[in-house]
Amino acid sequence: MAPLPRPGWHPDDRPDEPARQSGVLVLLYSLKGRLNLPLILRPTYDGTHSGQVAFPGGGFEKRDSDLTDTALRETHEELGIAPKDVQVLGALTELYIRPSNYEVYPTVGRLKAKPVFRPDPSEVAQLLEVPLATLLDPTNQRREQWQLADRSALVPYYAIQSQTIWGATAMILSELLTIVRHCQPNGDGFGSLFSE
Repeated sequence: MAPLPRPGWHPDDRPDEPARQSGVLVLLYSLKGRLNLPLILRPTYDGTHSGQVAFPGGGFEKRDSDLTDTALRETHEELGIAPKDVQVLGALTELYIRPSNYEVYPTVGRLKAKPVFRPDPSEVAQLLEVPLATLLDPTNQRREQWQLADRSALVPYYAIQSQTIWGATAMILSELLTIVRHCQPNGDGFGSLFSE
């Protein structure tokens, strides 16, 4: 789910300034017998990720014990989900985002019941509750030629609930869905992870 690299790009190319560490939460919960996860549409602001669909999360702060703590704290601030209600299952691969110089660490967690979301309107323009089955549906996985800031690129993305999910969020989803496809004993993925 990553756009094709531009000519001359090398994966180790980074600015001299150290990347800011951040954590996001991939929060799974069951609704009507199907696994779902929340994504948020960021408000419009003067910044790199303005108006984009993302996982709840944000930058590491000194009060955080680690980047999982960052992800849980930010999810509480953005969606009102208490950290104590989240069972941490593990982590996905960290991901470097060059345009904003962020190193993102995705934590996967679960809730045993459907959460009561309380989105903070200053950080969340729209909440998307997305079934994993919708993300796994090939008709929602697309590619288009886009004009990005510095080049034209063939960009893979998910078309979900009238929103375009691309970039780092799509790459994290792609890794999650690869895991789900390999854990399909009950037909909906992650079944073994949700057993008591």
